Amino acid sequence: MFAINRRARCVAGLLALACMAAASAPRIAHAQSNWQWSKARDQMVARDIVAAGIKHPRVVAALRKTPRHEFVPAAQRHLSYFDMALPIGEQQTISPPFVVATMTMQLDPQPKDKVLEIGTGSGYQAAVLANVVGEVYTIEIQEPLARTAMQTLSRLAYKNVHVKIGDGFKGWPEHAPFDKIIVTCSPEKVPQPLVDQLREGGRLVIPLGERYHQILYRFEKHDGKLVPKAIEPTFFVPMTGTAEQQREILPDGKNVAIFNGGFEQTGEIAGLPAGWYYVRQATLEPQDLPGHGKRMIVFRNSEPGRSAQALQAVGIDGQSVHALDASLWIRGRDIAAGPSKQEQAQVTIVFFDKDRVPIGSELLGPWEGTFAWRQETAHWRVPAQARFATIIVGLTGGTGELAVDDFTLAAGDVKAAVNR
Repeated sequence: MFAINRRARCVAGLLALACMAAASAPRIAHAQSNWQWSKARDQMVARDIVAAGIKHPRVVAALRKTPRHEFVPAAQRHLSYFDMALPIGEQQTISPPFVVATMTMQLDPQPKDKVLEIGTGSGYQAAVLANVVGEVYTIEIQEPLARTAMQTLSRLAYKNVHVKIGDGFKGWPEHAPFDKIIVTCSPEKVPQPLVDQLREGGRLVIPLGERYHQILYRFEKHDGKLVPKAIEPTFFVPMTGTAEQQREILPDGKNVAIFNGGFEQTGEIAGLPAGWYYVRQATLEPQDLPGHGKRMIVFRNSEPGRSAQALQAVGIDGQSVHALDASLWIRGRDIAAGPSKQEQAQVTIVFFDKDRVPIGSELLGPWEGTFAWRQETAHWRVPAQARFATIIVGLTGGTGELAVDDFTLAAGDVKAAVNR
């Protein structure tokens, strides 16, 4: 996420930045010609794919070739070439291009591979795969999405993509075994039918975990068993159908809290805090604030506009929780704003409705300069339609050093939020 479009790269790959990206949207909102769309796509690939570390030449070429705007609803099309998830209806989203590139690369796609995709959604991931493998079999449980994807893929002449309406938990046994399987929604555990339908030596890429705390895994099948490798914390829509019916840990939107706000717990991936995803330019370091545990998180950035942040999703039932109290401790060194007013050291919370459409946002900050440890607090009103929120903390495009610790979030007094 370097150069070309600095405002877009504040926080890569996230629906939470819809409000920020919309401010930049006019640059491509009227890009109706093929040449204009192609230029916007090339900029996005350079800015958010290659510069972010995706070097696989065939995967990069597939992202440059695949017209993402064709898979995005008309109302969101002007945001097609920002690296963010976008709502596509039926409470589903089209994944950010960087996530699509990462998952495709983790598959190690080969020209003759037969790939099963669970969660067709818009059809964009299937289209990217179609450029790097032999055949793609993709399953979508939501019939309206499946039919729209069928029409789009057919119109764009993706002849090696086959779409089925059904529960992805069961896979597609008629065409098994598959060389690779990719799951673009999150179950709690790997569905056994997918294990059975993966060939020996094949790869499975899948996000696993609770509703708001997930890890992207790559599995390889050896001697009939899956051998796991954790890739990175992430956040996907849940797998519906059988997988959701079997979910053991359900979200509670009435008891809102930050998980691991003290950054004491590390996850399966070394050096990363448990519960936080898309962590960029941040390290866990020994605490130098007495009485606040052993660790803190420190964000550092020297290039204006480059991402340096961590994110966490939390369930919030706006019918029950009407306000939030936020608190965290921060320390700053030489903090300065980035090229735009959005690119500053701050906390952003973006609220989403049941359809995963952003419905409002609040800020804590921004902060500049050099300052000793201090506590910052905020009172935020929660929209009644809110069902979850994404929290972004860090420099988000600003420069300098920001240390953060003891981040808490709890239900608050709605009157304080209204009168703040």
